[in-house]
Order: sequence, then structure tokens, then C-alpha cells
Amino acid sequence: MFSSRERSSLLYLKTALRSHVYEVVQVTPLQIMNKLSQRFKNVILVKREDRQPVHSFKLRGAYAMISSLTQAQKSAGVITASAGNHAQGVAFSAKYLGIDSIIVMPINTADIKIDAVRHLGGEPLLFGSNFDEAHIEALRLSKKNHLIFVPPFDHSLVIAGQGTLAMELLQQDAHLDRIFVPVGGGGLAAGVAVLIKYLMPQIKVVGVESEESASLSAALLAGVPVSLNTVGSFAEGVAVRCVGNETFRLCKNYLDDVITVDNDEICAAIKDLFEDVRAIAEPAGALALAGMKKYIQQHEIHGERLAHILSGANINFHELRYISERCELGEEREALMVVTIPEKKGSFLEFFKILENRSVTEFNYRYSGTNEVCIFIGVRLKHGRYERNCIVRNILSHGFSVIDVSDNEMAKLHARYMIGVRALHSVHERIFSFEFPESPGALLKFLNTLGTHWNISLFHYRNHGTDYGHVLAGFELSNQESKFDQYVSQLGYVCRDVTTNPVFQFIRIN
Repeated sequence: MFSSRERSSLLYLKTALRSHVYEVVQVTPLQIMNKLSQRFKNVILVKREDRQPVHSFKLRGAYAMISSLTQAQKSAGVITASAGNHAQGVAFSAKYLGIDSIIVMPINTADIKIDAVRHLGGEPLLFGSNFDEAHIEALRLSKKNHLIFVPPFDHSLVIAGQGTLAMELLQQDAHLDRIFVPVGGGGLAAGVAVLIKYLMPQIKVVGVESEESASLSAALLAGVPVSLNTVGSFAEGVAVRCVGNETFRLCKNYLDDVITVDNDEICAAIKDLFEDVRAIAEPAGALALAGMKKYIQQHEIHGERLAHILSGANINFHELRYISERCELGEEREALMVVTIPEKKGSFLEFFKILENRSVTEFNYRYSGTNEVCIFIGVRLKHGRYERNCIVRNILSHGFSVIDVSDNEMAKLHARYMIGVRALHSVHERIFSFEFPESPGALLKFLNTLGTHWNISLFHYRNHGTDYGHVLAGFELSNQESKFDQYVSQLGYVCRDVTTNPVFQFIRIN
């Protein structure tokens, strides 16, 4: 007699084996990363799902479900909501099978993604300001027009389709010790884990989440799927507010562990993939490698065979600028510091002697006519966090004020570009960070939405090539704070009060 766990695993295995995905899906290579293997003293292998026709694993699940539809269902057509890889997987699958497809995408979706869906044979339908609104509209149209809705992850056929990747892994290397899988909604992680654990349970399967969208970790903590209040947009492919019900059940039962990583660690992993195998991964595509590197260090793993999944490579070219700036921080090869020194002759020379001939990667300074000057400096590291701490102690011992801002998101995103901005000390100022959908004219739209009710005392915006823009804005407020807070809550943008962030006291020095 089979247990309920075994019956569930066997059902998914049979469904995966019967799937028609290889009518369109490529058997992607499992490639060794020689440089990283030597560095971490393990055999590190990458499963190249960026080699799929749509440059993502999402084709597996989409085709598995769509190809299983009855002729009547195919004649009706399919619909989904997505602005990313799932959209392209559905459009490609439907076109191959001669089925009409509608892809509901948020209004702010980048033209490159809309064009990609149209090129693959799908009909883009722009609706709503975010994925949730697009998803609700897709479900409404599905019911109204009797279209088949193709979910991005929480469906047994989609999960089984993603699980075909696990069978390839075992055929390519049956001696793996651990497999690292990215987690967004959980479809890939669930499909891989359930099949691996049924066929070769000794292999450990580890899920990797972005700290900005760790919906599985939140669900495991709560015991049930829960919706996150906000999710970050950097690793867009895994930016899911709530893990699926079935994917949660499978991940809870079959994953051996879950680890989270931050954006800088993801950027470092993107660089590793480029340097080792010349692949250019999207942030979500490099998530599993980022988690693997962190897991190796935390658990002191040596001499094992480790595989990770490069899940996608659909990236906006200009986003690479941001990634290039952040990857050294992710590897702890660079430190960012804000230092206050006296405004007098010889101060610069004295400060640079403290650095002991270390390479300087960035240096920002502007004369302000005051008794003190604030400088923002980047320093190349050879020994990571230990060396960072040594530099800080050395600077303090020479009587200078210093804050290590290498882990301060506001410093990395905004303040590093603003040193030298002089503030009026008489201004009663509060500082906010805003996140808004990026598109042509988006900054003007943001300013129009913000209105002209309050005097703006500080403003910084930089386009990083991502789907969301980031603005840092200071406002001169006197006795209108409650009215201002009410206004901000009605704007509809992700907004955070960062007035107390320690990095801004240094900006105000100038």
C-alpha cells in the first residue's frame, strides 16, 4: 500500500512522464561552472533554462497544461495574466497549437515585453496598474467569454510540466547531492522537489527566495499561504505576493530547506554566471545560484555536487547598469562609507593615508564652506566584512566620524549620487522613498500625481532600466504633517518614510 505522500508523488511523476512538453521544450544543458567550482571547493553545475525558445523554464508548465486541453477547450482559446516569462510561455504554446491567446498585462508593462508577446502570437491586453488588477481582469474575461485560464504556477498540470526539468537533471547527473531552485509562486520548486524526492530521496532540494518577495517563507511561518503587504520589483520573475495553495503543500512536504538572498547577492550571482559560462541571467534567473553560494558558506559545504537552475534570461539591457554597480557589494568586494572630516588643509591626505593604499572605487566630495565636509567613498576589499570592520575602526581611531553604509539600501540607491547636495538647516524636512511603474513619461506623471501642495526640499531619481522607478524626495513641512500623511497614503505608490535613516544626516552636513 502506498502512503498519501507516495500516491501524490507517483501521480505527479506519471503526469510529468505523459506530458507533451518535448514537442516544444528543449532538453537544456547541465553545464559545469569551473571558476566557481574551484572557488567554493564543490562541483557546481548550472541547468541552462535560458536556452529554451522563450529563454525561460515557464514554457514547460504552460505547454503541459495547454496541450492537455480538449479540442473544444482549445477552440475557445486561452487567457492568462502576466508581464513576464509566463506570458511568453503561454503565447508560444498557444501559437504552436493553433490556439488564440489573450495575455492581460498591466498598463505600465514595458514595450519590449508587449512586443515579445505579440511576436510570439499572443494578443496583449493592457489593463490595471499592477499584476493583481490584471489577474482579476483575466479571470473576469475567462468566465465571461468561456476562455481557459492558464495559471502561472498553482495548477497540477503546470507543476508537472515544470517537474520535467527534474527528470532531465537526474538523466544528466544522477550523483547530485543538492539542487537549488528559485521560488516565486512555487511551481518550479514544487515540481522539481516532488519528483526528485520520489525518485532519489537522498538528493536535497533547497528553495531560494528573494528577501523582497519571500512568500513561501511567510507561509511556512504562518502554516498557511499568506499575502505579503509589499513585494520588491528587482527580481520580477519571483515577485509574488502569495504562494499557491498546491505549491505550498508540495514545497512544505518535499523541500529540504529554504534560504533567502538580497538584491546585491543576486547581482553578484549574475556576474558569476557571465564570467563562468557567458550567460546573462535576469535577476530571478540567478536567484538559485545566489542562494547556493550563501548556503555553501553558511553550512560549510565542501566536496559535493551541487546543481542550480538558471531559470530565465529575459532582462532589459539597461538594467545591467544597476547590476554592475551592485555586484561587488554582493560579493563583499567593495565597501561604501560616509566619512566626515575637518574642512582644512591636509585633511584629504591624512584620510587617504588611513586607507593604506587600498584601491578607491568611488569618491564624492563638494566644498560647502562649513567647518566639516562629508565624503562618500568606495573601497575595494580583499577580505570581505572583516576588512570592512578594520577600516571603520582605523578611521575612528584617527578621530574622524564614519558610517559603513555598504548594507544601507538608501545609501546605495540614492545617497551615493547626492553627496554635495546642500540643505538649509532651518528647513523642517521629512524624506520619503517612492516606487512607481516605469514607462515613458512616468516621472512627469509621478510629479503631477504628487501635486504642488508642499515645497520639495530634496529630489533624486535615477532610471535603472527596471520596470519600477525609485524617487527619493524631501518635503518642507511645518504644521501640515497629518494632512501630508493622509495625502501620501492616497497616492497609490509604494512609499516609505526614511527620514531617520542615518545616511541622511551626512547629506545635510553639506
